[in-house]
Amino acid sequence: MNCAVEIFSSNDTECSQLLQEIRCARCSPHSQALFRTSNVAEVPPGQLLLPRLCQDYCNRFYYTCRAHLPELFQANVDKFCQYYGGGQHNLCFPDFHRKQTRGPTSNYLDLLEDYEDREDINRKHKPNCFCAHEVVSGLRQPVNVVNCGDGSQRLFILEKEGFVRILTPNMELLKEPFLDIHKLVQSGIKGGDERGLLSLAFHPSYKTNGKLYVSYTTNQERWAAGPHDHILRVVEYTVSRKDPNQVDSRTPRVLMEVAELHRKHLGGQLLFGPDGLLHVFLGDGMITLDDMEEMDGLSDFTGAVLRVDINTDSCHIPYTIPIKNPYFNSTSQPPELFAHGLHDPGRCAVDRHHMDKNGNLLIICTDSRSRNSTTGRILQIQKGEDYEHAPPVFELLPGSAPPVGGFIYRGCQSRRLYGSYVFGDRNGNLQLLHRQWTGRSWYKTPLCLGSGRSCASTLAGQLLGFGEDELGEVYILANSKTMAQSDSGKLYKLMDPKRPPFPKECQRPVEPPKLLGTACARHCKNGHCTPTGLCCCSSGWDGPFCRAAKCEPSCRNGGVCIEPNKCLCKSSFSGAYCEKDAHGVELRARDGILDQIIDMTSYLLDLTSYIV
Repeated sequence: MNCAVEIFSSNDTECSQLLQEIRCARCSPHSQALFRTSNVAEVPPGQLLLPRLCQDYCNRFYYTCRAHLPELFQANVDKFCQYYGGGQHNLCFPDFHRKQTRGPTSNYLDLLEDYEDREDINRKHKPNCFCAHEVVSGLRQPVNVVNCGDGSQRLFILEKEGFVRILTPNMELLKEPFLDIHKLVQSGIKGGDERGLLSLAFHPSYKTNGKLYVSYTTNQERWAAGPHDHILRVVEYTVSRKDPNQVDSRTPRVLMEVAELHRKHLGGQLLFGPDGLLHVFLGDGMITLDDMEEMDGLSDFTGAVLRVDINTDSCHIPYTIPIKNPYFNSTSQPPELFAHGLHDPGRCAVDRHHMDKNGNLLIICTDSRSRNSTTGRILQIQKGEDYEHAPPVFELLPGSAPPVGGFIYRGCQSRRLYGSYVFGDRNGNLQLLHRQWTGRSWYKTPLCLGSGRSCASTLAGQLLGFGEDELGEVYILANSKTMAQSDSGKLYKLMDPKRPPFPKECQRPVEPPKLLGTACARHCKNGHCTPTGLCCCSSGWDGPFCRAAKCEPSCRNGGVCIEPNKCLCKSSFSGAYCEKDAHGVELRARDGILDQIIDMTSYLLDLTSYIV
């Protein structure tokens, strides 16, 4: 029986997945032990070289692919796995991953003493192998990293307790936080408790209007009593007029609030698409039908994708409903609803380079399959879809660790990653999801990470999330501990070792962050600006830019209203509304008597004229 066979195309998704996994064995430094032939590199790319397969994996591979590769499976399963099985060897595929020291089901390439220099390792790495370059450490339970798209190339790192920190293009972590709402945020430190600062999204026109949106869990104010555990709140903030690295803490405007009973399956991600609409992804909160009756209808948004338009000129409503929302005119469903049936959504990503002829976005999310299952799935979010019943674009293997959503890579540094969906699971197992050229199906491949010697740094610990910079490069968040008080969070940048770290064609000039310069930002001092630039006055103010104070009742005797309900009186008058003369006599009462005398005089004159 030959060790190498020619690969034929297979339309079976699971078989294609297994074939791609087996190909990854070539990039392992253990390849000489895994393969019977020592000339692994000499096998043509069009042929599949089988390593020593672990028994359970071999059986699965046989029954999954025998109908699609009949030339390979000419023997029965016992003989096939006897030949290709691991036998007495210590290493077999895919268990060779577990022989390493960095935990189970890892994609790390272990070190071999035979590899003395980095160039030799890079030469031996095969196409699926990449590096995780450590960018910054000392983060406190980071949950997300985003960019603001203003050309400054800053990264904004969210910490679960309620802080947003800035990482400059020079990889300097600023001491003062960009946003500090830790007194408002209710966060949890126990494993599985998802409460805290959840997400941050910058308005597509952030450079000019300074608007940003955050979601977090809290239990304050009018929600302090009730059957719920907490509420999930979505709030609009505005950057400071004086400091582009600070949010103005006086500018919060609540968009929506959702009551939740439990501390898992929260979701909470905020995402703007190229269409400028805000998408809100909410988990089911582990809420049952009985729970929803107890909540008295407060949880209509759970397990759903909401889509709203925050570019409204109204000062009284925070958003409007897009007319193309599937339930725009519905009387039975909330009009904000875009899709539903989600359970425990991880991070979702929109492909910035993909929009079909109907204007639909390509949005990819990771999610759990059901309330009682840990099997993950990958969904393509479409308008009006019910994901309780709709099939996923890809379903992960049973027993896999919970998936962590990533990004569709549209960067420049790695041409091999371009167009692939990068994601992973809590155990640090990174994966790539590729779209078939027909665009109708997807297949998965492992994403191998080089070791410390080959990549200068090694990603370690629990995978927390992904991020993306302005240039489309992907970042990875990890934490070696689960306690929120620890400072063990790290940020890594995904790099292609076969390319220069910063190719010249990928470099873009850094624009220093600028102060807000719009007319509304300059002149609207006693109100807030809408994302479209309308100045909405606070109570007691009026006028185009809220510069005119209102006094009720109005100031009398030539007085001027200088602040809400505060008059500046002439020297001979006094009182809150300038209603008293120099002697302290209230002129309002005296004026009333004079009015009565004048009215009586007019009446008598009219009566006299009538008699005459």
